[in-house]
Amino acid sequence: MSDQENDAAMMDEDQIIMDDENQPSSSLHTLPTRRFYLTRRGKILQSTTERYLRDDLGYGTMLVPSTVTGGKSTETIAGKIVNLVPWTIESVSSLWNVVTSTASSYGNKVRLAVIDTNVLLHHMDVLEYLRASDDDGNNDKDGENKHIAIANAIVIPQTALEECRHRSLVMYRRATDLIRSSSSGEDGSGGKRKICFIVFADVHHSDTQIKALDNNDAIINDENDARLRKVAWFYGNALYNHLHDRSMDQDAEVVFLSDDVQSRKLALLEQPSDDNVADGVYYKARSMRQHVALLQKEDPTLHLLDMVAQFNSAPDSTNRSVDNASKEIYYSPHIDSSDLSYGLKSNRYYQGTYRSNRDSHTEGYVTIRRGEDRVAVVVKGSDDINRAVDGDVVAIELHSIDRWLGSAEEEQSDKQKGAGKKESDQAGESAKESPEAGIAADTAEPTLKDIDNIAEEVAVDEEGQLRRPTGKVAGIIRRNFHKNYCGSICTIEKVEKKEDNDTPHPHDVIAEKHEREHADGVTSTVVFFPIDNRIPPILLRTTQRDRLVGMRILVSIDSWPADSEYPLGHYVKTLGVTGTKDTETQVLLQEFRIPCEPFPAKVLACLPPADYKIELEPGRLDMRHLPVLSIDPPGCKDIDDALHCIELPNGNWQCGVHIADVTHYVEAGSAIDLEAANRSTSTYLVNKRLDMLPSLLTTDLCSLKGNVDRFAFSVLWEVTPEAEVVDVEFHKSIIHSIAALTYQQAQSLIDKPDKDCRDDIQAGAVKRLAVLARKFRERRIRAGALTLASPEVKFVLDSESLNPTDVQAYTLYEANALVEEFMLLANVTVSKKILRHYPTLSVLRRHPAPNRSMFDGLIQKARTKGVSICIDDSKKLADSLDEAGKKLSDNPYLDKLIRILSTRCMSPAQYFCSGEYQAKDWHHYGLAAPVYTHFTSPIRRYADVCVHRLLAAAIGVAPLPVFLSSKSHLHDLAANMNRRHRAAQLAGRASVQLHTLIFFAGGEEGEGGGAKEEDAYVLDVETSPNSEPSFTVMVPRYGIEGRVRLSHIAAKDDENLIRDPERHRLAYKDAKSGKMKASVAVFDKVRVKIWVRSSRDRKELIVDLLEPRALADPTVLEEKERTTKKKK
Repeated sequence: MSDQENDAAMMDEDQIIMDDENQPSSSLHTLPTRRFYLTRRGKILQSTTERYLRDDLGYGTMLVPSTVTGGKSTETIAGKIVNLVPWTIESVSSLWNVVTSTASSYGNKVRLAVIDTNVLLHHMDVLEYLRASDDDGNNDKDGENKHIAIANAIVIPQTALEECRHRSLVMYRRATDLIRSSSSGEDGSGGKRKICFIVFADVHHSDTQIKALDNNDAIINDENDARLRKVAWFYGNALYNHLHDRSMDQDAEVVFLSDDVQSRKLALLEQPSDDNVADGVYYKARSMRQHVALLQKEDPTLHLLDMVAQFNSAPDSTNRSVDNASKEIYYSPHIDSSDLSYGLKSNRYYQGTYRSNRDSHTEGYVTIRRGEDRVAVVVKGSDDINRAVDGDVVAIELHSIDRWLGSAEEEQSDKQKGAGKKESDQAGESAKESPEAGIAADTAEPTLKDIDNIAEEVAVDEEGQLRRPTGKVAGIIRRNFHKNYCGSICTIEKVEKKEDNDTPHPHDVIAEKHEREHADGVTSTVVFFPIDNRIPPILLRTTQRDRLVGMRILVSIDSWPADSEYPLGHYVKTLGVTGTKDTETQVLLQEFRIPCEPFPAKVLACLPPADYKIELEPGRLDMRHLPVLSIDPPGCKDIDDALHCIELPNGNWQCGVHIADVTHYVEAGSAIDLEAANRSTSTYLVNKRLDMLPSLLTTDLCSLKGNVDRFAFSVLWEVTPEAEVVDVEFHKSIIHSIAALTYQQAQSLIDKPDKDCRDDIQAGAVKRLAVLARKFRERRIRAGALTLASPEVKFVLDSESLNPTDVQAYTLYEANALVEEFMLLANVTVSKKILRHYPTLSVLRRHPAPNRSMFDGLIQKARTKGVSICIDDSKKLADSLDEAGKKLSDNPYLDKLIRILSTRCMSPAQYFCSGEYQAKDWHHYGLAAPVYTHFTSPIRRYADVCVHRLLAAAIGVAPLPVFLSSKSHLHDLAANMNRRHRAAQLAGRASVQLHTLIFFAGGEEGEGGGAKEEDAYVLDVETSPNSEPSFTVMVPRYGIEGRVRLSHIAAKDDENLIRDPERHRLAYKDAKSGKMKASVAVFDKVRVKIWVRSSRDRKELIVDLLEPRALADPTVLEEKERTTKKKK
């Protein structure tokens, strides 16, 4: 390529005015192409390119397993490493043999499909679909009898593959994986192949070159389309001549699959008419939907039409409520790419990634750069979001400053505008007001400032007034439509008319409007509601509506035209029946993007051999003579840490924390290290654990089990009996744990009388550790460390079904606090060490001070009980919580409840690179520690693996990996660790929620608790004049938080109901005497009933009030009486 072409490529507007080609005919030759460009200034520039052409490329190339000894090309297929070699189909006879050797069968017809770029980009699910050969529509259990569904062979031209790579790397990787998988397509006994994909080098094949296009305004896409049509003609002509010359009584159909209407029309016009050829053409052009519809007519059990992508809002619908002649345009058109590019350069638009708020798809933000700062721009409402979906890269236009958010008056005014909102906005908000109860949250959602140091407010005047910028999406730069979303479809229920006062569910309203049958008599549009609230409802076109009702399915988004209120998508696969434990577990793993696939072969290849022996190595300190022991929950298999404490000759004590030396087995930059970095954390569900590392390391070689040698990274302190640290050392070591204790066992040793411990090595060590832990803890609390609480509970599971049979509160012992203190001490000590050596490259953990506004609600509620909470710093907060505990000593749970609520007023801690924040921002508020990190759990946290490498480099036992020397790489690592850590927490909570539903529903097979009556405490009371009277409660026994609605009072608009905002109280007076009958105020104790309400597509945990009876729903009380009589 000449320099002149490079100059022309940088112009804003280029115009191709001439194309010149020559067509030589040697076996290996070049094809020069000259192009002339007209610049905006009127200059004509010439560029010349040369392309190598060959006439020995045959009919394409396939990857096949190597039968030649010593094959060098290897790939991992189905968990096995196999040798692959490219094989060229040299003759049309070989092509015919390949096509007819597949397991696909269409009667006497053989089909070969040539696909274009759009098929690769939008129909990958169709290409990947494997059909069972028994034609029953179900996959075989053994997975051995499957074949591709749409053709006997699929040709992927090089032009389409390269354009796919340019436009979507995700789809390109899926396409190449598909090509590789076809290499394992033989049945192992010389039988038919399951999958046949042929890659055709049309760019360099001398028989598929095209003539210069007559249209001077032709663009490169037109040339690519023409070349793809030439490929289809090449195969069609070759197969026709092969069958005709041999007088073979078999029909071969070559199909060019493209969703480009113009390209399909040209396919018919460009082919020379031949009466001897079927239908007069060598190949047929169809859209993917047309082709799959034809296949389903031939085989009604196929059900493949559901997977075909949608690109328009189906104008052929027969929906009685939609006038197809006059379509409604819901959204503004997106700015075209050329204007968008100019606007980005001129700073009219800003580029960023759109992120929806966690609880609504109608609100979100876009992070943009303004100078050196990153600012979050709020985007609210469907009009401003303008069809952006979470994860899209968009161009955003800022609103004028007078529309930015800031004052309370503007916020209130914005809420009052709800009457004019679109149905889609109202549906999103209605979903947030669901009566469903759930597991109580531990902390507040992290803010953007906490997560990624992004400003949410900017100064708008010289006085420093802060406002939150707002904007609207002007255009989409790159779509994020490659993910699959979990959820269920909602269909119009054929039931009798509901009562006038029975408000329909928002899902039913949307389904009523958008569900419709299509004119083809086969498909219908239904509404899919994702579990992830960040994603809007999706309109699906399906042939199997009745089969999908009540199922959890995966769906992918295809497009979102301006005349469709919601995005269009297609069905991917069914996960299972809604509400069953296994299905819902799959759903939550998919929803939170938890990696749950088996470890690939290249990761397992990094593991030591099965007979690996741990022996002392040079440079390791042999500490096997020390009485090291571990203290963990019962049944713990991934033991990260162990402790020891001995008396020294000088009267001081040596205590040590020994952490599994994971980095000995996980080499930096290896496949296993990259996999661990991606997963970042182990995920703990109620009934399973998803490990960050393979089990050989997690539960064996790295686990510090009792009575075996293990490699460790040790921190040793010399301390006085008064817990004053004299010295600290860091060593790579080898240890031999003398015991793996449970918390209960350790507690029994702590409680053991001193006179019985003189000759007990374990008891002596644990007692000394307990003495030190008490003093360390006292010192931390004096410094301002917080003592907070959590509503966490644990399930007792049935040994066979693993369904919950009981729920119990966690029992905490002093032994728990003992381990916690030494882990905190180790983490603080290591953080100081690595920070001294790597002040800008250390991986630390920060906990920002809470925003005062987050505590305002709790402070006001606490005043109603005579409790004052001060949050000026962590020390004053800790002291005020302790004082509250004394005032509420008559009800100890209220003390715990206030601590739980205080925890919720704080954002969770975050990982970060020390070079990205100022030293004052490194502080950990909850622990009152200037610096803090994670060092003690490398088996289950990748942050600890990074810290181990930093510490090893700091003490000179190993070099620092190159990637840990890059602040940008550390930023990406920390962001992924924060994201994965949060997702694992949410997945764990969702798993608890699932098992809670199973428990209160009575279990899947009758076990479990069923509906329960329990005491609860009021957390919040809704006292607004125009709102439905309700209050939120916490049920300590089960860790459940739910909203109790007094809808029976709201329905009557009862004048006897008194709302008292000052005291956060609802009261009910007697209509005749005017005396108070009952009241509910914040922190009051009430009696509730917990039960599960089931509908066709969802299950909800409901909390109803029983006491005080004057406020309870009479129907609930009547049901209770009937149940009591029935039991008697």
